[in-house]
Parts: sequence; C-alpha cells; structure tokens
Amino acid sequence: MMKFRLTIGLSVLSAGLVLQAAQEEKSHLAPQPYYGDIAQKVTRMLPSAHLLQSPVGDDISQKAWSNLITSLDFDHSYFLQHDIDSFTNMVFGIDDAVKAGDVSFPYEVYRVFRGRVEERYAFVTNQLAKGFNFAENETYTWKRKDVPWPATQQEQDELWRKRVKNEYLVQVIGREIELAAATNKPAAGLAAVTNAMAAATNDVASVTNAPAVSPEENICKRYKQFMIVIQDMDEEAILQRYLSAVAMAYDPHSDYMSPMRKEDFDIDMNLSLCGIGAQLRSEDGMARITEVIPGGPADRDKRDIRLIAGDKIIGVGQGDGLIEDIVHLPLNKSVRKIRGEKGTKVVLKVIPASDPTGTTTKRVDLIRAEVKLDEQAATGRVSRVTLKDGATRKIGIVRLPTFYGTMDKRPNQEGFRSATVDVAKQIAAFNSENVSGMILDLRNNGGGSLREAVSLTGLFVRSGPVVQVREPRQIVVLPVPNMDPAMAFRKPLVVLINRTSASASEIVAGALQDYGRAVLVGDSQSHGKGTVQTVMPLGPEKFGSMKVTTASFYRINGASTQRKGVASDIVIPSTLEGLDIGEDKLPGALPWTQVEAALYIPVSDVVKFVPQLKEKSAKRLASNTRYSRYCTLVRHVQEVNEQVDVALEIEARRKIMKAENEMRKLEDEEVESSQKGTTEDDVVLDEALNILSDLVDLSGGADIPMETEGDLRTRMMRIFGRDMP
Repeated sequence: MMKFRLTIGLSVLSAGLVLQAAQEEKSHLAPQPYYGDIAQKVTRMLPSAHLLQSPVGDDISQKAWSNLITSLDFDHSYFLQHDIDSFTNMVFGIDDAVKAGDVSFPYEVYRVFRGRVEERYAFVTNQLAKGFNFAENETYTWKRKDVPWPATQQEQDELWRKRVKNEYLVQVIGREIELAAATNKPAAGLAAVTNAMAAATNDVASVTNAPAVSPEENICKRYKQFMIVIQDMDEEAILQRYLSAVAMAYDPHSDYMSPMRKEDFDIDMNLSLCGIGAQLRSEDGMARITEVIPGGPADRDKRDIRLIAGDKIIGVGQGDGLIEDIVHLPLNKSVRKIRGEKGTKVVLKVIPASDPTGTTTKRVDLIRAEVKLDEQAATGRVSRVTLKDGATRKIGIVRLPTFYGTMDKRPNQEGFRSATVDVAKQIAAFNSENVSGMILDLRNNGGGSLREAVSLTGLFVRSGPVVQVREPRQIVVLPVPNMDPAMAFRKPLVVLINRTSASASEIVAGALQDYGRAVLVGDSQSHGKGTVQTVMPLGPEKFGSMKVTTASFYRINGASTQRKGVASDIVIPSTLEGLDIGEDKLPGALPWTQVEAALYIPVSDVVKFVPQLKEKSAKRLASNTRYSRYCTLVRHVQEVNEQVDVALEIEARRKIMKAENEMRKLEDEEVESSQKGTTEDDVVLDEALNILSDLVDLSGGADIPMETEGDLRTRMMRIFGRDMP
C-alpha cells in the first residue's frame, strides 16, 4: 500500500512539475515571426475598407490602448495604477508599432495581467481562510468601470476583501433562503452566522440532493478557473485580443478574426459543424461536456462507454493515431482537434463523470458527422385566442433567433440552410391551417445575414426596396428578390422586438413598419445596430480575416437604425428595458445619420389602427394581475441596475436578498403559470396575441392583395408604360 501511495505521489509531483514548466513557458509568450505581417496588413486594410476611411493614427491608437486594457480588466480591479502608468508610453504608440509590424506590446501587458491574476487568486484563498465580520456596517462598490485603478497594494487588498466578502455573503444568505424554502423553517439569525455556511451547505444538500460544496470551495473554484483560462492563453489568443482592440477603435463591430475565430463564425452562420455533437466548457484545465446535442454522434452512441454530461475529455486522437494530451490546452484548440471532416474517426480519452478523481479513464471512439445546431433555427406553432363569444381564433407564431444562411452553398446543395426558407415552410403550414394572423418574434435576435433579412422581408411584401446600404462612395438600395407568391403571408402581422433585436432584425422590422405591413410590439426601441460588416481574408489561412464595418443601414424612409433602432408602435417593456443595453451604450458607436427616402409606397396602412390597438391593450393590461406582477419585476430590475453600492452587513443584506428572492419567485411563477404544452409563453407574447386578434377585427382580417406593389418605379411603369427617370 505504501508503495502504491508513493507511486501516486510521484506521478502527481511529476504532473505538477510538467504543468508548472508549461505555465512558466506561457508566462514568457512571444509573438510568432509572421504576426508582424498580419498587423501590417490590418493597418493597410482598415483605412481603405472601413466606412469611416480614417487613417491609423494617434486617435485610433488611443482608443485601441483603452480597448486592450479594458478587455482584460474591465472593472479596474486587477491592475494597479502603476501598472497602467507603465503602459501609457503606448497610448499614442500603437499606431506606429503595428504599422512597423511590432506586436510585442500586448504580450508585455499579458505578462503583467497574468501575474496580477495569480496574486489575486492567492489573496482570495488566504482571505477565505481568515473569514469575515458580517456585523460591520460597510458597503461594496460593484460598478467600477469608471473608477480609478487601486493606487497601492493595500488599497487593492481592501477592495478585494470587500469583493470576496460580498460573494461569500451572497452564497451564505442564498443557502439560508433556499433551506428555509425547502424545509418551511425561518432563515438563521445573526447569532448563527458563524455556522451558517456549514448548516446551509449540509442541510440544503440533504434536501435538494445537491453535492455539498461550501461557499469557500465555490469561490475558490471560480477564481481558480479564471486564473487557468488566463494562464492557458496562447500567442494567437493574445494577438486576437490586440488586433481586435485596434479594429474596434474604428467601431465596436469591427474585429480581427484568427483562423479559429473565423471557423466559429462560419459555424454560427451555417448552424452546423462536423464533430461529435457535444457542448464543451473549460473546467480545471479540461474540456468538460455540458450537454450532448440530440441527433449527434455522441447522442446516437448507445454503448456503456458513451459520453455523458459531466465527462471530462483529457486526450484526443485522430483515427488510429496516438492520443494527444489536451489538459490545459485552450478550449478553442481542444475543440478544433475534436472537430474534423465528416466520416473521420476521433478517439477521446475521458475522465468519466462517475469518477471525477481521475483514477479511471475510458476511451470513446466516434465517427464525426454533421451536427445541426437547431436550437438557433426558426420554429413555428399555432396558438389560439379565445374571443368574447367563446370561439377561438388561430394565430401563427414564428420565433427566429438569428438570421442564419449558408454562405458557400446553393439552395439545391446538401447542407444548405436558410432562415427565409425555414420561415417560408412555417408560413406554408399556417396558410394550410387558415390562421387569421401571424406573429414574427424577433426578440433577442442579434442579426446575421443581410441577404436573409432582405429575402425574408419578401415573404410579407411582394416587391419594392427593403433597405438602403450606404457605402463610402454610394448608396445601394436592396430590393425584395423575385420569390414564389405561394410562399407569401398576406394576413395581419405583428412583429415582436426588444433591446437585443439588432441589425438584420431591425432591417426587417423597419421595412415592415415603413410599408404599413406590421404592427411592432415590445421594448420602446430595438438595439440600434445600423452597420454592415464584411469578412475579408488577410492572405494565407494562418493570417486570419478581418470583420470590417464597410457600410451602414438606412430604412427606406431614410432614417438610420444606428443608435436609435426601430421604435415599437405599442410599448410593452421587457426586463431588458432598464439595463444598459443598446448600441448607444457601446463605446465608439457610430452616430445616427439620415439620407433621402427611397422610392416606395406602403402596401397597407395598419398604423391607422394603432391608437385603437393601444387603447384596447391598455384596458386589458390594467386589469391583468399577471401583468402587474410583471411590471413590478421590470421596475425592480431597473432599480437594481441603477445601484452602485451593496450592503455587506448581514441583516441589511438579508433583507435585500429576501426581496430579491421574492422578485425571482415572481419571475418563476410567470414562467410556470404560462407554460402551454412544451412551449413557454410570456406576458409580452400573450398580449401580442390579443393585439393581433384586435387587429384582425379592426382590419376585417383582409389579405394584402397579391398585385399590391411596394416599388414606386414598378407602379409607375404599369401606369405610364415606361420607367421613371
């Protein structure tokens, strides 16, 4: 037995020495020789390709410097002021450095930041061992992005003492509340604070069957995980952060895309990848499986050794080759090794979830296949609204999370995906069921393919301009493409938006509003992203690509969607309304502008019904107790977001957290009470159904005539037999 223990001990020591050596090597990361060539290409591309056509000068350098520092330490907690002072020689020097191909600066910043992260982890573990005095009347300032960096080590330690105390307090009181709810007993009083952690941990674990993990362990694990992520950064990740900081000095949506970042971008647009069908996250330096995707190779594997959530992948082999150790390899590189060509074999060395000690491992071989990421695809269903006479009215609902579209395939090729095609299929089903109207839910849709936004608009407007695109030297009007009339939806339409509906979502919502085709319902306005990005390769694949803002969007009425977004006709705010969300909140966002309106005519006039729709909706919601609770939740989120300091005295904090818990219960009740089948509705969607039903009544439910044209030139051609000048 002693020999066995000695062997294990030597193995652990050996592994620790290897890991230490690897980490020491990473602390001296330096750029690859060709990184300078990439930087020079970036500085040549940005001034010529970007919409602003601005040179890479001192103004860009100053913004890039701020972007880089903020990307590492956004809340001014890790660096000390003298660290920042040591970096200031590059405030106006980044432009000259990158033009010369010198990219050494971010590696210097990384080495300092990595050291500070390691120091803070050591401080956290020591502070947790000391404990806290919860009776002190003090507060913690959690909003720090606009405050100075700590001037001294002592000031930083005091800041972090309060920071960790705040996190500890949240866990202790949270467990007290959880225990009280589970056992119907009152939460512990102040006298029981000294043993609250142990009692809450053990009792909650026994009631909820959750693993007994102390607050100390939770907090230490979180900071250790962050430290590992920083330690595991490689040369490419640092270059990615640096050149992105330079690109974002032009605007928040320009970006440098390393080869791996570009691969992820393509996957998002295509909604598919070739791999094993598992979602991964980094944990303790390993790739932990968080979810097995339905229909993928891992899900179809029915063997005893199959992958399950909680398994940790520590090695990857290609085909019959040797298995390569991936412990402490950055997650994006581990994922890239697991992905591969369709039909090829990958062999994984795995620590099973059932034995997290790592004493046993298993080997799982899988054949890679295309995995569809269908959670981001369009979905549709038919809902029923009960009328005053007891009859029901069928309403179609389509939820579109993103405007996806395969860039490198044609519609008749295998693997082609299109948001427009998928929505058209839902519309065809609605038409066959003879629904009275339709809701297009674009909430939380951050955009995507411009092509898809234009073509999808054509499902509701037969012809005419959709959006104006302003490039550096011209304005291009993009019209509705020629589409099969059978794909169209011609009945009353409501579009749902919120503060995170952006870009392509705003193009569609704005066009349908300008044409008088739809009533917009939701937050007071959408996100406000009115710019176009183009992905441009920088040369060889290893150089990566640039995502550059090359144009800006304008509605067909001439107004930009930039910053101001698209305004709802009927405002029913979400909890996002009170948060700092929106293009106007992003540093360096381009300003709102306006151009001349395009030549178009409305295809309908639903705006004339909006005052009546508002009045009916307001009366309905005034007597809706569920909506009143919802409004309380919306106001509460806004109030919390406006707070800068939080109490660290336990009784004051307990009172606050109890109130927070009541708000969460309101939110949970909202979801639970509105579950219908397998779909969770919400207050806004429920009221949108009623608004649409009112619109059907007010408009008579009339279809938009197929001969209606939204293009003024086409209409004049029909009348006069010639085109307009």
